[in-house]
Amino acid sequence: MTVIVGIDIGGTFTDLVSLDEATGAVRVAKVPSTPADPSLALLEGLRAIGAEIGRIGLIIHGTTIATNAVVERKGARVGLIMTEGFRDVIELRRRDRPDTYGLKGSFRPLASRDCRLEIAERTDFRGNASRRPSERDVRAAAEVLLARGVEVVVVSFINAYANPANERFAREVLEKVWPNPYVVAASDLLPEIREFERTSTAVLNGYVQPLIVRYLNSLMDSLQAAGFDREVLIIQSNGGVMSQAVARRHAVNTILSGPAAGVAAVGRLGEACGEHNLIACDVGGTSLDIAVVVNGRAATAREASLEYGLPIRVPMLDIRTAGAGGGSIAWIDRAGVLNIGPHSAGADPGPVCYGQGGSAPTVTDANLLLGRINPDNPIGREAGYRLDRAAAERAIGEEIGRTLGMDAVAAAWAILQVANHKIAASIRTLTVERGLDPRDFALVAYGGAGPLHAAALLQELGIAKALVPTWPGITSALGCLTADVRHDFVLSLNERLERLEPGELYGIMEEHFAAGRRLIQDEGVAVVRVYAQYEADMAYDGQIHEVRTPLPSEPCGRAEIRAAFEAVYAAQYGDVVGDRPVRVVTLRTAVIGVRPALEPRPPAAPADASLAGALKERRPVYFAEGFRESPVYDRERLPADAVFAGPAVIEQGDATTVVEPGLRCAVDAGGNLVIQAIAEAKE
Repeated sequence: MTVIVGIDIGGTFTDLVSLDEATGAVRVAKVPSTPADPSLALLEGLRAIGAEIGRIGLIIHGTTIATNAVVERKGARVGLIMTEGFRDVIELRRRDRPDTYGLKGSFRPLASRDCRLEIAERTDFRGNASRRPSERDVRAAAEVLLARGVEVVVVSFINAYANPANERFAREVLEKVWPNPYVVAASDLLPEIREFERTSTAVLNGYVQPLIVRYLNSLMDSLQAAGFDREVLIIQSNGGVMSQAVARRHAVNTILSGPAAGVAAVGRLGEACGEHNLIACDVGGTSLDIAVVVNGRAATAREASLEYGLPIRVPMLDIRTAGAGGGSIAWIDRAGVLNIGPHSAGADPGPVCYGQGGSAPTVTDANLLLGRINPDNPIGREAGYRLDRAAAERAIGEEIGRTLGMDAVAAAWAILQVANHKIAASIRTLTVERGLDPRDFALVAYGGAGPLHAAALLQELGIAKALVPTWPGITSALGCLTADVRHDFVLSLNERLERLEPGELYGIMEEHFAAGRRLIQDEGVAVVRVYAQYEADMAYDGQIHEVRTPLPSEPCGRAEIRAAFEAVYAAQYGDVVGDRPVRVVTLRTAVIGVRPALEPRPPAAPADASLAGALKERRPVYFAEGFRESPVYDRERLPADAVFAGPAVIEQGDATTVVEPGLRCAVDAGGNLVIQAIAEAKE
């Protein structure tokens, strides 16, 4: 038997977890990320968990490289070839603006205007190709782009979703003359209506593709030099895994890779706990990621935007990201209002208290000053870190307290409250604004900083229960281990339901299913079964916003398809529109290969474990009423049936959990911490 390793490279820490298939034994580690070369932290992490390279059978990897490249504008130089008259589609965008008030705002597309060219070609909205591009025009465009230093060329023709023939012809011509493999046809990535979103997605893919390819090459070179010669799988933004070969072609699918792995882990946790409605709350060192699981299924989104004007329209989990991580910087705007993020101290230089050169106060500095974090037991202590409380106090007092007219402790409490409100607002966006009641959900708090905020969020949102996993700080890495193989297929029809034959719809989706099965087989990933999930983006005729509608797995009639749509529509909007015709805009097929079940075994508490034996110390911890002497427990020594009331702090190597006064904490059968209001727990 072999060892499987899951790795999540974040902006502040790189998390690793190894699972011995024979024994179920788990080893975990968090090491500081190395932004200049992420593979260095990965290799250091392998050493930290004591992984024997010869025994590693599989590495599954989540990464933020593509995300960071876009946010920091450090991608490749992209050229774009468009249909004549549509050169500026990606710059005109939609009729939106970055700020609610005022018309100000700037936008810089990832393909500059001098690198966007037009050629004569045309396909109408029904897929009739009225003009084919000439090979001479395509070659001439390639020569111009190469002369302007372009590394990646993208082809995006109008209405190519309806008929990709012209795009594919241009791609074939370009592949003959382009000096590298970076030629992208938009319809190969996204055969879906809406030229702006399709073009934006293709340009984003081209923008990050060389970086992903170079990173994977560097990673494999380093691993092979260390003696590893097996497979490395990559987490996709849809929560599934893909081979490196697919990742190299569809690099845009790695955006939100790490957070998606965490949501996959939350879904598995819910299955084990019997909780079907969950809010995934990942508070890391750099950012906050929120997602919901409804009836055991993670919510998905048609698109996401990394920043204003850059939509990504690929199948992905519906994850909302905000600057509210432990390293998020506290600052005061010109109106004298305290803000948190979006800028982060990250891994370099890090929060002030880490003593690595950081000077701006962060949420971590506030938690330390309020006694919630042990300065001698921080995340990263294996790397020699000890936290400087005095430095955090000075920074908070000078940068925040002086301006707001309060002492450093009061300013730290204010920072914490603003951070909690920001996290709660993100949760409301994905619940209340979608017609979901947070009180019907359990909160799963993970990430290095998530458990610090879980109890406060439970109280603010009225959630009945918060769960803290066994290894909260490496939950996303654990999700890499448990994620299934997944590939998504889309096709836009944009036709009224009454004009479509249901057999035709299911025939298309069954073709997608067959293609997905072949792809999984070609990847060579071990799976125990393969199944498909069918959905359609549908709307009443004349509406521009579609509703994603799950379809029955077996072929059915128009009446059943309409009923499925109206059930989802009524749940989202409160009512239906009556007899108005329904339009099927896009068909979606998710092909999922279920990997063999893994059984990570939480470390068992010592035979003589007791609540008294788990008590490490008592220290002052700040809550709403001020500092309170609070017990601090060692999580690894908590007995399986432990129950205790707040205030309390639970420490472990990868995270710290705070239990507010008025709440109680219990250890469940799976080793998770369960935090509830004392009155509700008694009921």
